Amino acid sequence: MPLIIITGFPSCGKSTRAKQLHAHLAERIKAATPSGATPKYRLHLISDQTLSISRSVYDLSALPAHTRSANASEKDARAALYGAVKRVLSDRDIVILDGLNYIKGWRYQLHCEAKAVRTPSCLLQIGCSKERSREVNEARLSREPADAQNARGSTDNTDDVDDAEGPYDQANWENLVFRYEEPNPMTRWDSPLFTLIWEDGEEQTRQVFDSLWEAVAGETRKVVRPNQATVQRTRDGDGDYLYILDRETQDIVKRILEQQSDEGGGEVRIPRGGAQAGEGLVVELPGRKVGLPQLQRLRRAFMGLNRGGIGLEVVGNMGPSRIRESFVGYLNDNFEKDG
Repeated sequence: MPLIIITGFPSCGKSTRAKQLHAHLAERIKAATPSGATPKYRLHLISDQTLSISRSVYDLSALPAHTRSANASEKDARAALYGAVKRVLSDRDIVILDGLNYIKGWRYQLHCEAKAVRTPSCLLQIGCSKERSREVNEARLSREPADAQNARGSTDNTDDVDDAEGPYDQANWENLVFRYEEPNPMTRWDSPLFTLIWEDGEEQTRQVFDSLWEAVAGETRKVVRPNQATVQRTRDGDGDYLYILDRETQDIVKRILEQQSDEGGGEVRIPRGGAQAGEGLVVELPGRKVGLPQLQRLRRAFMGLNRGGIGLEVVGNMGPSRIRESFVGYLNDNFEKDG
């Protein structure tokens, strides 16, 4: 099922909206499941908090200027998020990814992963002004010493302290806002794009969540097909082109070696479709016996010339029979030049 990517400025309320969305989708799944039946969908919420990723990994202020573009800690954090998403993403799982997700290349990578498993993806942008986000982060920074003191002095509220949203250092917050890349609904990896702003109330939030459900899990949702280049082809007559090319040319070479006379010359009849009967192809041999090294050289040369036909086997004009016909013609042309 779909991948829902949440994005927005730091400290704009993404985690709050993610929890609201998780609760709303859980209600929809429960309502759509008959009594006593197994739910059709499974629901997952993945975030920095669920993976125990500190917000300091996004801080570039402690790094030298020449190494900031290769922030290893941030790359490791994204790798952990990517691995967590990939492990649970399937046609039965709805995955909510709560995080900054501020890089369009990162959102494109997630879109491709969802498309590879034939499930839709969408983007939920949390709209909030920079001023309001800054105020929220500064308020959290001012509360941080008191929260830490309360955490040390009490053992009863440990879970509440762990679940609380921590602040960003001010320089880190400013840097993340500067680097934030706004979603563009005109691009396929940022669409469909849904937006919730800070001031939206419960009614508007429910409407957006309902629209999101219909787009990614409703009956009218778009059918997702993976890119042709990412589809794993099987090794059969309608499968991997290079495998078919190698198999058919090798079969022709084998038949020539088995049927040619010791004196050389003559003709060798090749069926058009492997062991299929019917009108066949004719290889006209030169006046001398043809050895395996020469045939293998011609076969490798022919394969090198025809590697560009990858994908055309689906159309049908580069299937096994067409490959055999082309290779026989190629051999006849070369044997005629040899005399």
